[in-house]
Amino acid sequence: MYESKAAFFRVLASYWRLRILDELRAGPVSVRDLRLHLGVEQATLSQHLAILRAHDLVQTERRGTVVMYEISHPAVWEILDAARLLFDSQLGALQTALKTLGTRA
Repeated sequence: MYESKAAFFRVLASYWRLRILDELRAGPVSVRDLRLHLGVEQATLSQHLAILRAHDLVQTERRGTVVMYEISHPAVWEILDAARLLFDSQLGALQTALKTLGTRA
């Protein structure tokens, strides 16, 4: 079980994959729109989308000639939002510590 969890977090440990998931928050997005919004090369985008698909984090739907991507499990947002809360808390603690150090100088 720990190996599976570690593999899951390795998938999320990518700047581009996190950006892709964020773009999907509003709902299904076409590959073309993903590429334009992210400003990424097609090959790079395809590689990261393939990894997200392989780990069942995104799913596709073909609409004519357009491939739409969307999140597979809403729980992904809960994980990413929880991580954001943790990072914000850590940042707040760091800012407080820096202010405290600044007032001592």
